[in-house]
Amino acid sequence: MEPVTLTTARLLLRAPGPQDTDAVHAAAQDPDLQRWISQFPSPYLYEHAQSFTEQMVPDGWAADSMFTFGLFLPEGELAGMLGITMRALGVGEIGFWATKEHRGHGYVTEATLAVARWAFTSLSIDRVEWRAEVGNRASRAVAERAGFTIEGTLRSATNNKGVRRDCWVGSLLPSDLGLPSAAPYLPAPDRKAP
Repeated sequence: MEPVTLTTARLLLRAPGPQDTDAVHAAAQDPDLQRWISQFPSPYLYEHAQSFTEQMVPDGWAADSMFTFGLFLPEGELAGMLGITMRALGVGEIGFWATKEHRGHGYVTEATLAVARWAFTSLSIDRVEWRAEVGNRASRAVAERAGFTIEGTLRSATNNKGVRRDCWVGSLLPSDLGLPSAAPYLPAPDRKAP
């Protein structure tokens, strides 16, 4: 698929490219991002940003496997990053981060809702999963503000720089945003434990 550009009230969401390598590299120097994002090498070198913008992002779009959006303010400044990685038929996992300077403004929540709507209506996704290492309260707050249902804690479910850690998991369904599902959904009946 060719990369898609989306707009929200305050953001331009587009695939980051080589012209954004410097901004990605600068943002990735934040110790909080390196701490919580398991895919971030530490130290985060310029070549990591270059590989991300020049190879990972375009390859993901071309293979319909990972759809990455940079969150850009109207003047072009990078405010964060968001991606949906396909995990199974009709299931994508969302990941996101905000630059240090732009945290607390609701940009990531705004982008999450826009990209989830796009995924539900354009990709036939029926479930967007969110996962974050237990303790990453900022990520959890974004997920909750965007309407994700927190489903629980998965033990030893993530590997952050060689250490197995527990993670929270949540989901957003099309019906949570008032949209139809691509496939029928039959929720489990409420049952009392024996």
